[in-house]
Amino acid sequence: MTKRPLRIGLSARIYHPQPGAIGLQSKSLQYLEQSVAHWVMSREVMVFMIPSVSGDGVVHRSRIRLSDYPQYLDGLVLQGGADISPQSYGEEPQHPDWAGDRLRDAYEMELLHEFMEAGKPVLGICRGAQLINVAMGGTLYQDIATQYDNPAVHLHTDYDKHIHGIEWDANSGLSKLYPDTTSGGVVSIHHQAIKAIGRGLRVEARSTGDGLIEAVRLEGKPYVLGLQWHPEFHPPGSTQLLDCTPILDEFLSAARGRRW
Repeated sequence: MTKRPLRIGLSARIYHPQPGAIGLQSKSLQYLEQSVAHWVMSREVMVFMIPSVSGDGVVHRSRIRLSDYPQYLDGLVLQGGADISPQSYGEEPQHPDWAGDRLRDAYEMELLHEFMEAGKPVLGICRGAQLINVAMGGTLYQDIATQYDNPAVHLHTDYDKHIHGIEWDANSGLSKLYPDTTSGGVVSIHHQAIKAIGRGLRVEARSTGDGLIEAVRLEGKPYVLGLQWHPEFHPPGSTQLLDCTPILDEFLSAARGRRW
């Protein structure tokens, strides 16, 4: 009998209707970005978006809870999107544009803890890496350009074409995946970043030059890895960008219950 494919959940991006919006934009929307779904699906994996279980819908949902999802799914990917609210790590926004999405923070933190409690692996991408850090008691720079000394460029109008370098130590988990190198090029698009690292996490990679944290990993089990960059924007065979398929394979191996 053929083994069933892995079932991986993706957290939802959330669009909150703006005052005066009409039509579809007057509704709360939950969605995923196609590239990240296709990246995970590149390994014959079934992907399911996990909607939040609270909201303003007119139809009352059943008694399904976020805690029910780890029973049926093999792993979780926290996708990118809106800023983390500074209120989620005990601060007030220093600029109105940095207020973030506290409702999404609460939803994804609950998802993260439920999957961790169930021993299921979690991979956080961009915002997802920051969410993991905050959920574990860490903090963020609300704005790299104004709060970090001598920063490199991490947010550029080229968006997914902007590349910068990262590097990792020889004793990191990434060194096991990339034994022949300690650096690579990545696409990262963010103006916020990890400041104080959360409990139980270790730094896996830093930005070349300015030393900003670019990846974190939970010590021990379950498997929890946060990438500040976007592996889904790394085309196969690129000579400029880090091949992120070893990272995906490691995550999926953990989802199958194997050692990583």
